Amino acid sequence: MSYPQTAQTLPQLIRAAASAYGDDVAIRLADGESGAELGSTAMSFVELERQSSSIAKGLLARGIGKGARVGFIFSNGPGFALLLCAIARIGAVAIPISTMIRSGELVRVLRQSDVSGLIVQREVLGHDLPTRLCEALPGLTSGDAGALRLAEAPYLRWIISSGEGLPASFCRLDYLTDLADSITDALLLAVEAEVHTADQIVEIYTSGSTALPKGVRHNHGPVLFRTHYLRSMLGQHRGKQVPVPLPMFWVGGLMMYLLPGLEAGATSVCSTRTLNNSQAAMGSVLAEDDLAKLAQNPKPWWGLGMSETLGPYSYADEFRAPGFPICAPMDHFADGYEVRIADENNQPVGDNEVGEMQLRGYPVAPALHKIERADHFTQDGYLKTGDMCLVDGNRVHFVGRGGDIIKTAGSNVSPAEVEMELQALEGIHSAFVVGLPDRERGQLLVAAVVPRDGATLDFFAIEAEMRKRLSPYKVPRGWAQITRDEVPLLHSNKVARREIAAMMAEKLGHPTL
Repeated sequence: MSYPQTAQTLPQLIRAAASAYGDDVAIRLADGESGAELGSTAMSFVELERQSSSIAKGLLARGIGKGARVGFIFSNGPGFALLLCAIARIGAVAIPISTMIRSGELVRVLRQSDVSGLIVQREVLGHDLPTRLCEALPGLTSGDAGALRLAEAPYLRWIISSGEGLPASFCRLDYLTDLADSITDALLLAVEAEVHTADQIVEIYTSGSTALPKGVRHNHGPVLFRTHYLRSMLGQHRGKQVPVPLPMFWVGGLMMYLLPGLEAGATSVCSTRTLNNSQAAMGSVLAEDDLAKLAQNPKPWWGLGMSETLGPYSYADEFRAPGFPICAPMDHFADGYEVRIADENNQPVGDNEVGEMQLRGYPVAPALHKIERADHFTQDGYLKTGDMCLVDGNRVHFVGRGGDIIKTAGSNVSPAEVEMELQALEGIHSAFVVGLPDRERGQLLVAAVVPRDGATLDFFAIEAEMRKRLSPYKVPRGWAQITRDEVPLLHSNKVARREIAAMMAEKLGHPTL
């Protein structure tokens, strides 16, 4: 008999958890929540194994196998867990996509991720996701179900959803389940036996430093290694009811809640509304009353973490260190990571010096999808995080981000992506998106916009259009019109973003914190 705590791949974990915990509830919607579209409002460990087995067989019958890339857009709940398990247990790559995604960025993620199939929740918080997909990909209004041919997403062949009135190009779930019986239990077991620790299990999409999305690859072995560690650190145990405040389509909800819960036999309690990585995420700058509430939480007090590291890799003996309000100090580092604080030549800095946090080790992402490894890793294999840290004896303090990425409400925003969407609008010549210090959100996203000659800018209309194209946290909350001559330049002829931030603070009357 195998045990969940010794599983090395997801298919091993699913079967071991079903055997160990049986009819215990693995995942459910919170009391008063409704609207489960796949599975039910609650799912036991046995049901999760059985139903994911049926979908896995259907995927195999449709030609999805080792390394095939399958996306899904689902909010927290049994449906999310079911699809993750079904896709990953056969060696395919599960690609969860944010339910907050808007048309412009959705096209980029579908193209960048090379998904061949996509499974979509019909409705999330009143938003019809098939309609959103058709806005992003107008060709879906007339495509052939199960035989898509879209230049914007060239590998995509089918999309599955549920309910009445689906576009003709969409398939229903029976597109998979009708063929499930053609795959025997013995064949599924044989497939699962060929899923190895070095095979990719998931790809998590987050903002990169360019306009393109960043797909972070992770393999079965490291994901299970971190699951074992976090289950122990978080105190998950059989029967524990664990509210899930963070989205599972990002690393926080996946690695801090869902997978440790499956291993421990705990029940993940989900709501359709989750925190946008803000009130609970490490590294956020919060108001003093929010900090006081968080300080009452039991240890561990987590420090830094990111998608590339499968969640938090450092933790502290105290909640906050004097003079460093942004993040808990890093007194300890989790198992499996090698850490150095490095200068611009990738050499360790000395005590009381600031450098970039760099990491390598088994849990660190082996690569980013379709991005050269050298773009994010040093020659000796360290991930360049862009987080600037101060060495303080045996303790490390986070002092800020080294790159242009803006962290607002706990989520990373690429200025280039927002600027690209703005500059696609009629009447806008150029746009410059920066972050201003903000006590509640960490950084406040604002935009300085240069109009085209003769154009008049209506920022109410511009903001409304941006909300159609981008996730809410990527939409600027402050606007100012500037001229081309007002754009400050460095001696290298690059835009001086710090000067733009100072200009915007003055124009908006934004206080310096």
